[in-house]
Amino acid sequence: MKRKDYIKTAVITIIIMAASIISLYLGTAGAWDARISDWLNQKEAVTNKKIYIIGIDDKTLERYGPVNTWSRNIPAELVEKLNAHEDARPAVIAFDVIYSENADAAADSRFAQVCKKAGNVVAAMSFSFKEQPETQADGTVIYNPYHVQDVIAPYEALRESVTCGFANTTIDADGCVRQAMAYINYNGEPVYSLSYQAYKKYLEGQGKEAVLPETYGRNNSFYFSYSGKPGSYNLVSMADVLDGTVDARIFQDAIVLTGAYAVGMQDAYPPAVSHNSQMYGVEIHANIIEALLEGKTQLPVSPLLYAIAAGLVCGIFFVLVKKTKLLLSSALLILFIILVLIQTKVFYSAGVITPVILLPVILALIYLARLIQGYLVEIHRRRHVLNVFKQYVAPQVVDKISRDRDFELVLGGENRHIAVLFVDIRGFTTMSESLRPAEVVEILNEYLSLTTRSIFDNGGTLDKFVGDATMAVFNAPFDLDDYVFRAVCTAWDMMAGADAIADQFEKRFGKRVAFGIGIHCGEAVVGNIGCDFRMDYTAIGDTVNTAARLESSADRGQILISEEVYEAVRDRIEAAPIGEIPLKGKNNGVFVYQLDKVKK
Repeated sequence: MKRKDYIKTAVITIIIMAASIISLYLGTAGAWDARISDWLNQKEAVTNKKIYIIGIDDKTLERYGPVNTWSRNIPAELVEKLNAHEDARPAVIAFDVIYSENADAAADSRFAQVCKKAGNVVAAMSFSFKEQPETQADGTVIYNPYHVQDVIAPYEALRESVTCGFANTTIDADGCVRQAMAYINYNGEPVYSLSYQAYKKYLEGQGKEAVLPETYGRNNSFYFSYSGKPGSYNLVSMADVLDGTVDARIFQDAIVLTGAYAVGMQDAYPPAVSHNSQMYGVEIHANIIEALLEGKTQLPVSPLLYAIAAGLVCGIFFVLVKKTKLLLSSALLILFIILVLIQTKVFYSAGVITPVILLPVILALIYLARLIQGYLVEIHRRRHVLNVFKQYVAPQVVDKISRDRDFELVLGGENRHIAVLFVDIRGFTTMSESLRPAEVVEILNEYLSLTTRSIFDNGGTLDKFVGDATMAVFNAPFDLDDYVFRAVCTAWDMMAGADAIADQFEKRFGKRVAFGIGIHCGEAVVGNIGCDFRMDYTAIGDTVNTAARLESSADRGQILISEEVYEAVRDRIEAAPIGEIPLKGKNNGVFVYQLDKVKK
């Protein structure tokens, strides 16, 4: 090898090492790497049959009502029943429910006394965090994202009668749960997690010593292997335990976790072992406890050590590929990737998490760099187009864009005959004034999900959200058959779905909201409006303005269509003429119909 080749190899190796460090710190491998790692390493294998979940499920909620209305006599009775037989008591009873407020004094006192007498109860607490600057011993200032801002703890009598552990869930950037916090330093003392406290109490009951897992980061986290998918652990309804349907002696010497097991309680997250399903928080605690018992915890690899190793491997691969023919180079690439996957599994079993796709991708890029340069440019262009359009275009339209090699994302527009739909939530502003921000967002998201789904189901393009209003166009950016009728069907679908949502929120908040919808069709300018680095795909013109005015004129639960729309679909709908109405900004009125029925 010539000297310049050695220099080139060294430079490439240094670049790869730097890229590896940056990728690990900034997470460029991201969600894909984590998900592939999950597929490779997360395997279902529940081995501990002594972990039970007593679920606060739909059956329990139907019998006792919402949890926040319960008397503390209910959990007190549960603890009494579980500990009723001295020779068949659970080793641990952990509540993934925070009993923070004082309620009925007698019931609160009873619950605390029952737990104190039992001696095997762990109760949940919670921390809220806020990023805050902190001065270190050497005088440097750092920003700690896990500074404890607030603590929600059990009420005093209960707190003094149980072992407390925080129940905070650590969620990764892609929404999945793969890691947990072992403890939080608060007021100079470590406060341990609910899972660790249950694990510790269980081992202490067996005369064994609990081992605190190795942790990393400011929040003292560790990764863990799941042992079961949702529903894998022994589940018993809390109602069945309380009414004696289930004999409490089955929980002898077991870890019993009690917590939310109903969708409405909003305590579910995607687990690493099953991305397409939701796992209740109490099940996640069960998996963490088993991981602690089985020693199935992991830490991320040191970025510096990994970068050095990756750089050496890539340097060796670069030299070998440069000296071999295409067929042998292909075989070497496959061999190196297989070795990386084997290394990933071996390290994971040893408690170290290493990136899965980073090194294979770099090896593949070394191999394919010149061969696929033009292809990568094309992929980059098309990915940019899809990333822009998938935010507001129906899936079938995105598919068409992805197949259209001549499609270009440029500024400018074209005249097209389109149908435009505007929908707005009537009564939303009034309702939101009396609700908490989180409730306002919940309601708004529910309605916007309905409007978006209805638009996409009928092949339309979601143009934009404007507060609690939605704008959609049909027959753009590509030709769409029967697009005026599709717009009418979209409005009808929105109204059909709105009643169920309105009933739900009326029960919860005592107020009712509804849609007002306007539809018009005609010529408009459609295209990308903006500048080179920030553009929106939208429609502008009198047709759009008329549709917006129709929507603003519609009453609650009313769909107004223009005469042009009516003439286009009159044989497939039933509509009552409203007459000519004036519209703001227009000199002449518009003849309007009220849509009463769609004959699909």
